[in-house]
Amino acid sequence: MPDLDRMGVTEEALAQIARMPDPRQREIMAAAIRHLHDFAREVELKPEEWLAGIGFLTAVGQACTPYRQEFILLSDVLGLSRLVNLMHDAEGREAAGTETSLLGPFFREKAPEFAAGESIAVHATSGEPLILFGEVTDAEGRPVAGAEIDIWQTDAHGLYDLQANDPEVMDLRGRYRTDAAGRFDMRTVKPIGYSIPMDGPVGRMVRQQNRHGMRPAHIHILVQAPGYRELVTALYLGDDPNIDSDTVFGVSRSLVVTPERGLPGAPRPDIAAVRYDFRLSRLAEGERAGRVGADPSSILPAAE
Repeated sequence: MPDLDRMGVTEEALAQIARMPDPRQREIMAAAIRHLHDFAREVELKPEEWLAGIGFLTAVGQACTPYRQEFILLSDVLGLSRLVNLMHDAEGREAAGTETSLLGPFFREKAPEFAAGESIAVHATSGEPLILFGEVTDAEGRPVAGAEIDIWQTDAHGLYDLQANDPEVMDLRGRYRTDAAGRFDMRTVKPIGYSIPMDGPVGRMVRQQNRHGMRPAHIHILVQAPGYRELVTALYLGDDPNIDSDTVFGVSRSLVVTPERGLPGAPRPDIAAVRYDFRLSRLAEGERAGRVGADPSSILPAAE
């Protein structure tokens, strides 16, 4: 039994996982061990600091529920979600394909279905009406018929339905399908910028970092069609004061929009509208879904 020094403990930890049967798991765990040990050595991590970190991560886990995913929020505000998203984009998004953005911690599976022209603002009674219309095409501009489009957003007070109401009741989220020409017409209310949840451990961390914790106003979009890469993206309102300092780093220039009245082709010229055409990239053989985020209810620990 050798005596372990500052570097030897890392070598021994790596040696003990060297026989992990799954090569990808072995690669990930080995890298995690190396970087965590290097981090501790670089900052000369003290026992009380190590315990504070353990306490923080414990609190993050305890804050997770079927309707709240505090660990995804932590990943978002540290920029890790955006980094994973960018790396996934680089692997398979075609040059002409729409840029992706973060799924975030408030997505929910099986949102209500709506017909073209119907509004997802069922229970939310305040807010300026907004139309979102356009086409879904492939990267060459050919229409994609029958594509499913999920849309979700905050209300006029900056709250998602999971925060504002009985979380069992869905509002300001829904699913549409494109017509035979790939066209869609969705109705909602204009969202506003909002603060990430600041009442938990991640919010307290953001305040300690002297950050504003705000997200610019946006509408989440998820587009799916057979044979195409799932598109997870969002449209950001360009007049929001925090458009250049999103606390989760989700904004890209190509996703910034400005609602206008009288927009050519808009279903209603008297209502502010956004025209946006989503271009899907082809799905590579064997490629799996690349969502950076999930429905909170889907990632709770499984019962033993």
